Amino acid sequence: RDTPNFLHLFQIWLNLPAAQKMARPAFEMFWNEDIPVVEQADGAGLVTSVRIVAGHLEGATGPTPPPASWAADPDHEVAIWHVEMAAGARWTLPAARPGLTRALYFFEGSSLRIGADSLEVDEGALVAPEVDLELCAGESPVGLMLLQGEPIAEPVAQYGPFVMNHPAEVQQAFADYQRTQFGGWPWPTPDPDHGGEAGRFAIDVDGRRHEPPAASSKPASAGSSA
Repeated sequence: RDTPNFLHLFQIWLNLPAAQKMARPAFEMFWNEDIPVVEQADGAGLVTSVRIVAGHLEGATGPTPPPASWAADPDHEVAIWHVEMAAGARWTLPAARPGLTRALYFFEGSSLRIGADSLEVDEGALVAPEVDLELCAGESPVGLMLLQGEPIAEPVAQYGPFVMNHPAEVQQAFADYQRTQFGGWPWPTPDPDHGGEAGRFAIDVDGRRHEPPAASSKPASAGSSA
């Protein structure tokens, strides 16, 4: 409470179409070392870094999504990018195909210009996907998220964590949860740990263990942007 907090926590939900709403749950760890970073310098040598959590840019592709995710089909062109721009940097967001939904959320910095428009921190914008957009950082470094994807184009009924297509399905989801606690909780306590073991790891319900790969200090690719 008495020192700066440098943590930004984003919870991003990808919906599923009706045909996949009841897909078997899947879990994947996206380790920091698995997420490629594309770096581009503008004409003044100021760098913009793009972390590809989902989607692809300049030949770099994000980690493999869970199999039933809307992002698992490349035709849906789902993108989740964490963009960091040096103070005063310019970067051109490349165009995508028409028909996608593309949003920018500006969460850190003093100001950000998108083409002829400006955003204040903690503001977002829906932008046209089919045009290149020049982004210009203000007097301090900029942090922003890009979210993109093909719309599912189905009705949405949502309450709490449950997202379905119709209200009756949400009520059924509540009943299923009350009956099974999300399909059955396999651990003996509501807040289990793994005995205080040191290091970074995750363990699936079936016992599968996930550990991060060896770290790499190199970006996925680098280049220049006018």
